[in-house]
Amino acid sequence: MVHQVVTVDTNPYEGQKPGTSGLRKPTKIFLEKPNYTANFVQCILDCVDDKSCLVIGGDGRYYLTQAIDLIIKICAGNGVKRLIIGQNGILSTPAVSCIIRKRSASGGIILTASHNPGGPDGDFGIKYNTSNGGPAPEGITDKIFKLTKEIKQFKTVPDLSISIDKVGTQEVVIGTDKMIVEIIDSVDDYLELLKSIFDFPKIKSLLAKPDFKIRVDSLNGVMGPYATRIFVNELGCSPDSVVNCIPLPDFGGKHPDPNLTYAAELVEAMKSGDYSLGAAFDGDGDRNMILGTKGFFVCPSDSLAVIAANLKDIPYFAKSGVKGFARSMPTAGAVDVVVAKWEDGDIKCHETPTGWKFFGNLMDAGLCSLCGEESFGTGSDHIREKDGCWAVLAWLSILASRNQSVEDIVTSHWKKYGRNFFTRYDYENCDSAGCANMMKQLEGFVENGSLIGKQFTHKITQNDNFEYKDPVDGSITSKQGIRIIFSDGSRIIVRLSGTGSQGATVRIYVDGYTNQESLLTQEAAIVLKPLIDIALEITEIEKFTGRKMPTVIT
Repeated sequence: MVHQVVTVDTNPYEGQKPGTSGLRKPTKIFLEKPNYTANFVQCILDCVDDKSCLVIGGDGRYYLTQAIDLIIKICAGNGVKRLIIGQNGILSTPAVSCIIRKRSASGGIILTASHNPGGPDGDFGIKYNTSNGGPAPEGITDKIFKLTKEIKQFKTVPDLSISIDKVGTQEVVIGTDKMIVEIIDSVDDYLELLKSIFDFPKIKSLLAKPDFKIRVDSLNGVMGPYATRIFVNELGCSPDSVVNCIPLPDFGGKHPDPNLTYAAELVEAMKSGDYSLGAAFDGDGDRNMILGTKGFFVCPSDSLAVIAANLKDIPYFAKSGVKGFARSMPTAGAVDVVVAKWEDGDIKCHETPTGWKFFGNLMDAGLCSLCGEESFGTGSDHIREKDGCWAVLAWLSILASRNQSVEDIVTSHWKKYGRNFFTRYDYENCDSAGCANMMKQLEGFVENGSLIGKQFTHKITQNDNFEYKDPVDGSITSKQGIRIIFSDGSRIIVRLSGTGSQGATVRIYVDGYTNQESLLTQEAAIVLKPLIDIALEITEIEKFTGRKMPTVIT
């Protein structure tokens, strides 16, 4: 059958600006506004010069299969030669990055709102990744946004119908051209990559010990099939080691964000003492949370630093070497301390804005091997996305080599390097105008220098709005968060998140370092309370948001 391209008239929508990682909006907007999805996808394709091959997949949330059907039609209308799609539309974000790189695709479209809730009353998202496997840089997302404000038509093949439930290859004729659609197993390529990075037999031996049990919670997101295949089928864990493994359109009512608040079921299970390691993933599989016995929480900033200090336990780095490190600006400086004591050559730790695309530039230039964000994202240069399962396997590799508990590994790390106490206060879905006024006031403090020299528990020595100059391409990224830095190196960071779908989300980060052994195992909330009080006083957060308490404390 020969299909024909149809050009459809449309009207632009306000607000289709990609955030930190793609366009995220309430699902109802995608469902109820005519051509809302089609407009954005057409604008993506108008920015893609090479349409030879695109990878498509998502996290299983509500509206996924309908969106994929629409994207297939629009790709066909725009002359895309080949599509690689996960079976039933399922592909984790790390898997998409892996497949783009392995199969030399020109890019990929990921359908996810990451850690945001799903379902008809939840959120949906569309993200474009480039040929390096990473999120599109700002130059491309700015161009996409510009086109969304001007779009008048999109091209589609409305009578094209492609089944995505069975693995196999289909060829369709579009006018005088052909398009190949390949439906692939969602896990195969990603699993093959992980097995080339880690010593699976060594990890399997650890997991075979009768006194070593793990509990992995996928929160009914995309990682369910991956967790079952990797931890049960490949590494020999019992089936009950992985829970909430069926990807559900509404995540089973769960909020798929791997933190102490939203992964409370895992936290409670770990408190029993039955498990040596606990892990949770977010909706699309790029974030992770690590817990030890009795629920010992590994702060993401510490997780990054511990992995950095133990890279020798991961075969991949023994082969490829270590080129450098990076962390997002709000992330605590624990990894910086590791790098400062690095013994094998001149290694640098880069401080970037929030967003994995900044790490990708460093990796492509051979400047970074390991990176992370305090928002439960950790990864390496094996792909160009953060990678939740990779982080869990990195921890298992360290545990297999060190023969210590998670808690012992972290506390011994603190004794050697000192500890960066860290917390984050999230105020979600706040009034946008109030938040804008708060940030305007904070920016005023920066401009007039009124906070410099002010004495609290320590004196404020620096106050700025973080600006980043990319060492690779020289691009400048400004206004990435207000920094208040004290004479002892402690920091308060305030920024508006780019991952929310409505309203505004304010994040306040507090980071304080000590190498005093008597303080190392104290509760972070106790040690940081003076800094937290200062942060609340300076920001006047209650005044501007009306919130007495944050939505989530990490």
